Amino acid sequence: MLSTTPIFRIEADVGEIQRFGNTPYGERRVIDITGGRVSGPRLLGRILPGGTDRQIIRADGATDLQARYSIETEAGGRILVNSDGLRHGPPEVLAAIARGEPVLPTLYYFRTVMRFETADPAYDWLNRIIALGTGAREQQVVRLDVYEVV
Repeated sequence: MLSTTPIFRIEADVGEIQRFGNTPYGERRVIDITGGRVSGPRLLGRILPGGTDRQIIRADGATDLQARYSIETEAGGRILVNSDGLRHGPPEVLAAIARGEPVLPTLYYFRTVMRFETADPAYDWLNRIIALGTGAREQQVVRLDVYEVV
């Protein structure tokens, strides 16, 4: 079961797609996470520059996502984020996203399983939860509504 409302929202600013070609695992891409914001009833802060989203475009067209980045809370605490997800949809919808066009998130599937790690006592609860993010990809931003698995 999921929390009924998001515990926070992530708006991650992202750089250009770096393409590494077709490896034995699929088409590899890396996207830098350059900053962003975290807001919501359980967490306020910013995303620190230096994270990455490593992607594999699979043979079936789905994108396997592995994002690793850091959050700094308003009080200065630091939180490590591990986010493993999947994005897929109709080819014309994915093509529109790739062109940077606005696309309703209901037209494609974008989910991610999230784990957190922190030494900040105020956010120790994050060390003991699994969360599910429902996402939207825009030209320079990834938006995730984050729900706690309860």
